[in-house]
Amino acid sequence: MDKAQLDAAYNNSQAVADFPALLTSFKSMSAEIWPAYAHRRNIRYAPQQDSARTRLDVLYGAGPGRKTLLFIHGGYWQACDKEDFAFIARPFLDRGINVILIEYTLAPQQTMTGIVGEIAQAISFIDANKAALNIEHSALYLAGHSAGGHLTSLFRSDRRIAKAIPISALVDLLPISLCWLNDKLRLTSQEIERFSPVRHIAPGMETLVCVGGGELPELVRHSKEYAQRLLQRGEKARFCAVADDNHFSLLTSLADADSDFFKTVYAFIND
Repeated sequence: MDKAQLDAAYNNSQAVADFPALLTSFKSMSAEIWPAYAHRRNIRYAPQQDSARTRLDVLYGAGPGRKTLLFIHGGYWQACDKEDFAFIARPFLDRGINVILIEYTLAPQQTMTGIVGEIAQAISFIDANKAALNIEHSALYLAGHSAGGHLTSLFRSDRRIAKAIPISALVDLLPISLCWLNDKLRLTSQEIERFSPVRHIAPGMETLVCVGGGELPELVRHSKEYAQRLLQRGEKARFCAVADDNHFSLLTSLADADSDFFKTVYAFIND
């Protein structure tokens, strides 16, 4: 594909009707979460850094909370806030699973190398501070959507993570570097190689690779190829294509306790 084709192939917001209204609905649904559940907000996980975005929110599930889902938001590494996606937590919280929303510094203020480093710091902080966060006896599960799915894939080999759930993950950064997304990311050749999960399949945790069946073909390709590579390398992995969901309706399905997608993810966590 030439640049114009790549620009269209990775423009998720243009592929759906009225994306601004959709994001507003996400924010509205998320705002309803905070009064309904016990929580702690804006905990700094890298206080030594001069960044207001190295922070996380903890939402506490009903019951003993023996499992905690870490969720990394999307936005192509250059947009959105953790608060925008709190709505996905509801069905997990209702079933006793804690949810931690992780934020990170966005491009161009941060490089890809720096973003990956911040997620590493967040995981280390959470693991080292389980007692202080009141998740002392909780196993950690890592999930993320889009750019967050990419970051999730990079940490599936982290032994502190019980299982990984990359959703609509972008696992090859080469086409990302050739389209409009690189205007802010400014990926280096070293970053493209080092941080493309599909190029580095190492032994890791069991992984559920998810994508919407109605997403842009390039997004579906990333997930299919990643799942295939994991299986070819003998890794314990499953591929989940969610009916006709697009890049964003996939999240509303995840937030719906009656959806097949939520049931699949919940079963995967509890297997």
